[in-house]
Amino acid sequence: MTDAATRVPDRGLLDRIGLPKPLVLGYIGVLLFMIGDGVESGFISPYMADHGAGTDVKAGYVITVYGVAVMLASWFSGALSQVWGPRRVMWTGLAIWAVFDALYLLFALGTENYPLMLVFYGIRGFGYPLFAFGFLVWITGSAPKARLGTAVGWFYFAFTGGLPTLGSLWSSFTIPQIGEMGTLWTALGLILIGGAVALVGARKREGGDRLAEPGVTTGESLYNSISIVWTHPRVLVGCLVRVINTAPEFGMLVYLPRIFSDDVGFGTDKWLQLLAIIYGTNIFFNLIFGAVSDKIGWRTTIATFGALGCAISVTVLYFVPTWLGPDYYWVAVLAGMLYGATLAGFVPISALIPNMAPENKGGAMALLNLGAGGATFVGPAIASLFLPLVGAGGVTIVFLALYLVAMVLTFFLKLPEEQGSSGKAAPTATDTSTAPTPA
Repeated sequence: MTDAATRVPDRGLLDRIGLPKPLVLGYIGVLLFMIGDGVESGFISPYMADHGAGTDVKAGYVITVYGVAVMLASWFSGALSQVWGPRRVMWTGLAIWAVFDALYLLFALGTENYPLMLVFYGIRGFGYPLFAFGFLVWITGSAPKARLGTAVGWFYFAFTGGLPTLGSLWSSFTIPQIGEMGTLWTALGLILIGGAVALVGARKREGGDRLAEPGVTTGESLYNSISIVWTHPRVLVGCLVRVINTAPEFGMLVYLPRIFSDDVGFGTDKWLQLLAIIYGTNIFFNLIFGAVSDKIGWRTTIATFGALGCAISVTVLYFVPTWLGPDYYWVAVLAGMLYGATLAGFVPISALIPNMAPENKGGAMALLNLGAGGATFVGPAIASLFLPLVGAGGVTIVFLALYLVAMVLTFFLKLPEEQGSSGKAAPTATDTSTAPTPA
């Protein structure tokens, strides 16, 4: 079915692969920024435990505080982008990350001061969501609607390409040369370079300025991001699905580094390389499932490849390598690739949720980003809470159950034209749960 109103002209390679040409430097900058943010992901928890926190559980508390800040900043990124513009929100995130990371390295981690770890590392958590999710708002407001799923897939290609994929790979090479602390300082350099590329390179591009109507205040934008909870309750369900999407990812980073490095016997280098392989697989499947979802439907992709797939793969990722031991590293690699691939099945949610509330897309994006940030809090919190009670295997079962819950919840994520119907609305040019062209 062809609709002239939604047909996208073929202008070249970038358009054919769904990458918005005006924002190419923004994508590159986000990739570099997230490499810097992901440098620490594979070792920061045990490193803090050995340098001031005292135990893995107390280090988990630091990461949980960080997760709360990430959650709040993720919400703010959507609401503030409406009135400040995505560009200004990104500048704010870059400044927060750079300043408080330097304070954290110098006065908290450098002096092994646990209270300052909680403060500086926590405040730094406001940085990356404002930068990265501010850019995601920029994308959803300017990318062609018929290829929005693919454009979002490219965002997550850049996002997870850095955190934790190339960031962990970077660490695996730099730690043997300059140590953990030196590696953490290189992350700050990568952050500054990425921020400059994204913000200077895309400084005059459409969609970076104020998005809301002239009369809308910051307070009203924040209120709209809250009121959507009762005006569009299905968007809240989508927020919960987004939390579950990556909560296990961040939760496993609390206990898997120690288990895979020490207990299983892979060592730190192989663990960091495994982490890079997991999310290296993920970044390519972000593109695949972004494009697939524009063909078979956003909701179908999320429920089957995402939720059900992750329920299986998260279980395999933990139990198979811990059962087989260090001589079967290649099996751990295959299990990790499976998890990385299925995790990408959730990518279309960033295209689906805004279109569930077409008259308040800013509020929907704010709530969706809140879910993304909430995952960085919920995952470590679950791991820190249940790890002493049921062990790592028990925590993994909790994550399995959460993915099954997400699969059920996904079936409630319906577009306005589907709600009130039998759920079998005829495919149209704007029915993205069953047809290729987004609303």
